[in-house]
Amino acid sequence: MHCAGSTRTVACGAMPRAATTPPRTELRYTSSRYFALRAEGILGNDRVELLEGVIVAMSPESARETAGVRCAGDSLTVAVGAQAVVRVRQPLVAGAWSVPEPDVAVVAGLKSDHVDTPPTAALLVVEVSDTTLVQDRLTKATIYAAAGVPEYWLVNVRDGRVEVFRRADRLVRHYGEQFVAGHGSRLELRTLPGVGVAVDDLLHQDEP
Repeated sequence: MHCAGSTRTVACGAMPRAATTPPRTELRYTSSRYFALRAEGILGNDRVELLEGVIVAMSPESARETAGVRCAGDSLTVAVGAQAVVRVRQPLVAGAWSVPEPDVAVVAGLKSDHVDTPPTAALLVVEVSDTTLVQDRLTKATIYAAAGVPEYWLVNVRDGRVEVFRRADRLVRHYGEQFVAGHGSRLELRTLPGVGVAVDDLLHQDEP
């Protein structure tokens, strides 16, 4: 800074002091490092998942979520048959920085394909949500869209509906189509023509 009438840089008045402590940065892990930590036993038996490079503890689930996961898994297993594999609460590699454990995932291939390594793609992921609606709508939807998962169903057991996300755009990390399916309706898997389930089955409610 130059003062009037001066040809050299001098201190002119009080200047704000620069911060002497660098800003704190959150430690982030890659998917490969996350699996290494698990293999080394460092994460113990805690229920965690890797979301955007951050190891996140899974929230305790409600009774409705427990029932919903069981029903969603059972319903999709019956509907899919031998056309794909239904995985319940198992890791899915969703890019270099995320390894979520969706409540249910429908993946191509055979069960034996992922005995040693988790899948890196899914035809459909399902999250059954009661206490984690905000995270599932925002963080999880962004991660699944960025990973190119073509279809994501958020089973909202709190409000009794299924929030459907389709047409993943990996570049903008967003689903181009979103709608709500309610009681009495039926959802068809876009990637498996002819395969579908009743929303009431996903919500753990009998049809009238």
